[in-house]
Amino acid sequence: MNFDTIKNNLLAHGYSVSCFETAREAADYLDGAIDGKTVGMGGSVTLQELGICDRLATHNQVYSHARLAPGQTAADIFPLAARAQVYLSSVNGIAETGEIVNIDGNCNRISAMCFGHEKVYLIVGSNKIAPDYDAALWRARNIAAPKNAKRLGKNTPCAKEADRCYNCNSPERICRALSVFWERPRACQFEVILVNEALGY
Repeated sequence: MNFDTIKNNLLAHGYSVSCFETAREAADYLDGAIDGKTVGMGGSVTLQELGICDRLATHNQVYSHARLAPGQTAADIFPLAARAQVYLSSVNGIAETGEIVNIDGNCNRISAMCFGHEKVYLIVGSNKIAPDYDAALWRARNIAAPKNAKRLGKNTPCAKEADRCYNCNSPERICRALSVFWERPRACQFEVILVNEALGY
């Protein structure tokens, strides 16, 4: 995939951008760039596929609810991740025109992405890229959310086939809040890591 269009638009919106052909190259880059920091991580299949949590934990203090110590709960980790110096996440959809879309259930991920860190890294596989904002939003609702609901074993209409959003009122609904970054938030640095492989949902 040619990243020129999305890279140029993200740069125009105030983000730093790095592009890699493989997930391994992206993980090596992050492992070298983040050192001696407190690092928060949002729930993300992309980060799991990168294997970056364990690598960073050898020389950083990592807070991830996917990596709990005995006796810890996700609720213990969410505020620690939100206050970390560095935060890592992926996205549910990103437009070539530069908009970044995320949907969340607990809202720990989208709230943590917005404020409070020295730097936020967003790691994005080529499968997350859509041509425009409407397509990125559609992708987040109808591809990413149903697949995540199925992965998490939720009792929702979308999870049964992981096919589309039913805009349900299920108590187990995971899409409860939407964030859209029209431009880079002012309060911290953001770097978008574009990877020319399919990663996550």
